[in-house]
Amino acid sequence: MIRVGVLGATGAVGQRFVQLLAQHPWFELAALTASDRSAGKRYGEVVNWRLDVPFPGEIADIPIRTTATESLSDVDLVFSALPAEVAGPVESACAAAGMAVCSNASSHRMDPLVPLVIPEVNPDHLALIDAQRDAGRDGFIVTNPNCSTIVMCLSLAPLRQFKWTDVRVATMQAISGAGFQGVPAMSICDNVIPYIGSEEQKMETEPLKIMGSLEGKSLRPAPFRVSASCHRVPVLDGHTMAIWVDIKESAEKVGKAFADFSPPVNGLPSLPEKSILLHDEQDRPQPRLDRNRGGGMTVSVGRVRDGIRYVAMGHNTIRGAAGASVLNAELIHKKKYL
Repeated sequence: MIRVGVLGATGAVGQRFVQLLAQHPWFELAALTASDRSAGKRYGEVVNWRLDVPFPGEIADIPIRTTATESLSDVDLVFSALPAEVAGPVESACAAAGMAVCSNASSHRMDPLVPLVIPEVNPDHLALIDAQRDAGRDGFIVTNPNCSTIVMCLSLAPLRQFKWTDVRVATMQAISGAGFQGVPAMSICDNVIPYIGSEEQKMETEPLKIMGSLEGKSLRPAPFRVSASCHRVPVLDGHTMAIWVDIKESAEKVGKAFADFSPPVNGLPSLPEKSILLHDEQDRPQPRLDRNRGGGMTVSVGRVRDGIRYVAMGHNTIRGAAGASVLNAELIHKKKYL
């Protein structure tokens, strides 16, 4: 078993990490961190469990630690659910101390030596771990993309067999993406907020790195453009998006590409039976009905029309956050980087 820890274990994404790791077949959840005022207390005492699944009682007595690297010396890998404004230096310190870091934060995503990975899309980018070690880092950092970027890029993976240069996307993003205290009820109820800070920039830049080509120890950005418009809607979990891609093939041929998609990885505990599920119904996918497909790790696609236009939807705190990092860690372990 690989001993792992969660940085920022009491927040929305931190709780998802705890849920997914509590009985993981490869990883032993050994360390949880939170604010300094919680250090020394039991996790069960300090966490306000907000998930729609039972609290994993077997981890209730794990004591909270600080995020100082010396308090994490007995773990091999840490999952970071820290806010972006504090994650950067903490993650760098952990990697310098010899730990593997799987981060959900945005701090290192665009670092040229840090792989930005979706295992079904660009598993070969893990080779950048070697570049980090060559640069003198004892450990390493691997990041997963922004929650909406993951859903979009996974849906684009089957379309790489076609020619296209332009992607346009309009998102309808769930309120859980902003955290427990992120969107006041009076702002989101009976409303749509047509702006999410830095979200459009992430969706327009991260895909070019994810779907780029690894050339030695550097990445060549993918040769397409993304134009994004991001909106917060009164849905609890599940990011939905309408996507336009300038593919000159028929909707039938593109739909077959979705249906036939087979990811280039296998044997990972968190990998769903279907990474992409194509819906034939005219009114699907829908967050309430489809967000928990594949344990929350499946991206649902539907309404594929000539143009090419389609709708994609995925669970933002599982596939789009904690589950994505756990899947990355499983791939790292399978590739023997730990």
